[in-house]
Amino acid sequence: MVMFWVSVLAISILLYILLDGFDLGIGILFGLTGSEERRRAMMSAAAPIWDGNETWLVLGGGGLMAAFPLAYAVLMPALYTPMIAMLIGLIFRGVAFEFRWRTQRERNLWDIAFAAGSLLAAMAQGVALGAILQGIHVEGRHYGGGWWDWLTPFSILTGLSVVVGYALLGATWLVMKTEGELRDEAYRLSWWLLFAMIAAMGAVSLATPFLHMEYARRWFDWPNIVLTAPVPIAVAGVTLLLLRSLANKQDHRPFFLTLALFGLSYAGLGISMWPYIVPRSITIWQAASPVNSQIFMLVGVVGLVPLILAYTSWNYWVFRGKVRGGYH
Repeated sequence: MVMFWVSVLAISILLYILLDGFDLGIGILFGLTGSEERRRAMMSAAAPIWDGNETWLVLGGGGLMAAFPLAYAVLMPALYTPMIAMLIGLIFRGVAFEFRWRTQRERNLWDIAFAAGSLLAAMAQGVALGAILQGIHVEGRHYGGGWWDWLTPFSILTGLSVVVGYALLGATWLVMKTEGELRDEAYRLSWWLLFAMIAAMGAVSLATPFLHMEYARRWFDWPNIVLTAPVPIAVAGVTLLLLRSLANKQDHRPFFLTLALFGLSYAGLGISMWPYIVPRSITIWQAASPVNSQIFMLVGVVGLVPLILAYTSWNYWVFRGKVRGGYH
């Protein structure tokens, strides 16, 4: 039962990263253009589906609290600042989606809120990831660190890496969804952002083994390396395919190949952390709620997750194709 809830939590977080990542990426790129026509097209490319994407964040957070209450009780106090920053960014980004269309005088302010909120949310998510990877100080069954323990050079590195990765997702989504000058600009940005993302992934991958010796042994000791080596090899292969698809000006493949890069990075994260949910302190079994509670929650998840998948798929199907004429 514990493995089932680990799977639910892992899939929920991954789907949030993949789906909300691209519209946060659009927001990050939003401030790079001053053209009102392009800004309208950029927002219209995400407007029909952005709020549904965040369903997975709610499911992931709720699943962590219900299925792994000890991990939730330790991680939240350690990450209060980046989590609050993320929520503030998401709020401003969400409100700006609607308010910038209804006002002329304050439109620039809402444009700033959209771009800054997206950047803040993405950076906060990356910083939180880095803080978890580098380890949370636990005393007994409680967080034992300070208010600023999350802020380190490594967490800043992971924060910037997530910002770059989301921006690449946003650029490739615009390639798939838009036409004309905006699509051409998205192609150009995708080239630069891909190289930046590979550099960021390389930097994080090189730094991570130095955080804990366990990470290094997990990746490089024999026979572990036989199982872990396919991940960087697959990253190299997907990167070459992505470069080729951008060179050939293919509209759909770059986005899905970028999703594959994120999926491989997520797999690498899982390899490093397993079986800990709070690295080096609390395993998934130690953090799990009682079996009776897990079985009780199972009833709701079995009915809820297929419903979420159904309406999410329907939403993407209805708003498929290129953006023409704007959403609002």
